[in-house]
Amino acid sequence: MPVPPTSPSSPDPADRAAAEERAEADRRAYHRDNEAGVRAIAYLFSGALLYGGIGWGLDHWLGVTWMLPVGIIAGMGLSLYLIWFRYGTH
Repeated sequence: MPVPPTSPSSPDPADRAAAEERAEADRRAYHRDNEAGVRAIAYLFSGALLYGGIGWGLDHWLGVTWMLPVGIIAGMGLSLYLIWFRYGTH
C-alpha cells in the first residue's frame, strides 16, 4: 500500500523541511519493510522448490517415492531457518 505524500501545513520553511524529511524517512522505512517481506516469501518458495527438485531427482534416480516430500519439507525448514537468521534479530 503506497504511503500518501504529506502536505506540510506550517508556513515556516524549517518546519516544512523537517516534515518533508520525516515523510521521506517514513517512505524509505515502508519500502524497506515491504522488500523484506517479499524476500522472506521468496526464500520460503525457493527453498521448497530447490530441495523439492533435488528430492524429485533423487526419487527418479534411486527409484523411491519418499524423497520429494522430504525435500520439500527440508527446504521449507531450511528457508524458515534462513529467514529467522536473517530477520530474527530486528
